[in-house]
Amino acid sequence: MPTLTGDLVRLDPLSMDHTPGLATAAAESREHYGYSPIPDGVDQAEAYVRTALDEQQRGESIPYAVVDLRRDRIAGSTRYLDLEYWSGPPWITEPVAAAVALGATPTVAEIGHTWLAASAQRTGINVEMKLLMLGQAFDAWNCLRVSLKTDALNQRSRAAISALGATFEGLRRAHMPAADGGIRDSAYYSILAAEWPNVQAHLLARLDRYR
Repeated sequence: MPTLTGDLVRLDPLSMDHTPGLATAAAESREHYGYSPIPDGVDQAEAYVRTALDEQQRGESIPYAVVDLRRDRIAGSTRYLDLEYWSGPPWITEPVAAAVALGATPTVAEIGHTWLAASAQRTGINVEMKLLMLGQAFDAWNCLRVSLKTDALNQRSRAAISALGATFEGLRRAHMPAADGGIRDSAYYSILAAEWPNVQAHLLARLDRYR
């Protein structure tokens, strides 16, 4: 789990030490958290971190704390998830635990479970965060595809994903429980390895506005 560092943000491998900072970040305005289960208070933040670390232990995700370098404080969290490990060609999907034990890197991945404190939104942090994570996936791991998804009703999140340069793939209907207790349709997006150079250039150009 490498630390990923840019000019505006640093992504630190998540640990229990990040619990108080995550609770503080989530305690700012919660106006835009309606579609995601964001921890509320120290107890929920602790449970949130423990769940993420349990997933990491099983090889299911790679979670990070988002550090706002300009303010020198934790601004949220994100992670890689839905990791798949293929060998070949011919392509064979390897068991996650075995692939992780052998030190394999993901063939495909998703970036998700991303949330930011209100003060970190629209500051360039999300743009640079995605730039760092996509760079790790495509340049270091040689991933073939990186996916992103969100609640189909979350127009703010869908606009942000589209603005990254990701391609809309479609809706997965009745995909999972929604944050409000209902049933959620998920909007899926992706970036392929061949598309990464153009997406990277696009994100670098966007990032220049915040420097």
